[in-house]
Amino acid sequence: MKSTMAPVRLAAGQAGHAGEVLGRAFHDEPGSVWLIPDEAERARLLPRMMAPIIRYCQLFGEAYTTSGGLLAAAGWLPPGQTELTPERMVQARMDRMPQDIGIERFARFMQMTGFLATLHRQAVPAEHYYLMVLGVDPPRQGQGIGGALIQPVLRRADAERLPCYLETGKEINVRFYRKHGFEVVAAGDTPGDGPPYWTMLRPPA
Repeated sequence: MKSTMAPVRLAAGQAGHAGEVLGRAFHDEPGSVWLIPDEAERARLLPRMMAPIIRYCQLFGEAYTTSGGLLAAAGWLPPGQTELTPERMVQARMDRMPQDIGIERFARFMQMTGFLATLHRQAVPAEHYYLMVLGVDPPRQGQGIGGALIQPVLRRADAERLPCYLETGKEINVRFYRKHGFEVVAAGDTPGDGPPYWTMLRPPA
């Protein structure tokens, strides 16, 4: 494994930079396009959405990046804490999202995430690890970086005999996650003419 791909914990103060990387990584995701159709606005607003999401993982779970510079970010929530709480959302500054991206867009975001949260609870009611977000800067995609970043938690989940869960909104990602042991639990379109989704579960190896 190249040194730039080796996973390290996201440092304090790096959530903003990680949000920028994740914003670029998710720029063409169907869910991002559905939330923010205008391309220029999407480029401006997605980092504001992604920074508090990765910060939430950093504060209440685990957040990883690459050792040779911030090329990607992965955020996990641990067993027993995979549902977001209002108090923790405030601490992660997720409560600023309506102001940052607009009330209407935030309402659509909550509609989508609320639906996915219901599927999450149905798929894995027991303890598990939740991969809340994973993204690699587009110029560095396809180089094994994303797979490297999720290995620390996958190994721990195997050692603890616990499953891992995630959602993705892009079909090409399904093939990527299958290579790491995940299989599709449910797939379809989110209600209200929303974007496609795939929910995936990985049993312990």
